[in-house]
Amino acid sequence: MRLENKVAIITGAASGFGEGIARRFAQEGAKVVVADLNARGAERVAGEIGEAAIWTQTDVSLRSEFDEMVYAAKSAFGRIDIMVNNAGYTHRNGDMLNVDEETFDLITSVNMKAIYHAALAVVPIMERQGGGVILTTASTAGLRPRPGLTWYNASKGWAITATKSMAVELAPKNIRVNCLCPVAGETGMLEKFMGADTPEIREKFRASIPLGRLSTPLDIANAALWLASDEA
Repeated sequence: MRLENKVAIITGAASGFGEGIARRFAQEGAKVVVADLNARGAERVAGEIGEAAIWTQTDVSLRSEFDEMVYAAKSAFGRIDIMVNNAGYTHRNGDMLNVDEETFDLITSVNMKAIYHAALAVVPIMERQGGGVILTTASTAGLRPRPGLTWYNASKGWAITATKSMAVELAPKNIRVNCLCPVAGETGMLEKFMGADTPEIREKFRASIPLGRLSTPLDIANAALWLASDEA
């Protein structure tokens, strides 16, 4: 049990990569907080995991709701060992000039500002506990941008740089910071990434991936498990 007696918060955990991470962590002995704006989905995932999980309805773009989520985790389980910034948002694939300001602000709030909220909320707790782990789900889009996803690409590039900077600053406090960079995956955001979900467009996406397939929640969950474990 690689995460026995560890407590993890996973945002965006009502579906997709976040759900996969929450389930995998629980299988390895962790207590998990299933956090998502989608209350029904978060409740479903936590209920299926069982006593090792609680759920919160959380808008990660709001500091007040982030603090409430952290308070719920501490109240239920007494500590926080792992913070997974997985919640994400994107605009639909298309001309960057057609993305309105409201959508742009939502992308930056969820994909960027939430990482800042997480740091303010959990780093002091982890420091008092003697260490911890912060993981962020970034994207290959931040390393190898695709046309039509400019503002999403930029937000994930920011997340990668923030991760590197946090890692070197927090290492002396025994807090490890890493990010995962999945390729397009079988999640609820896939249609927006593609612009339209048709067999032809899916095949075009697959053809651009060396493995010839989309990533799966289990792929990302297994990578997150290793990074969150003491083995890392």
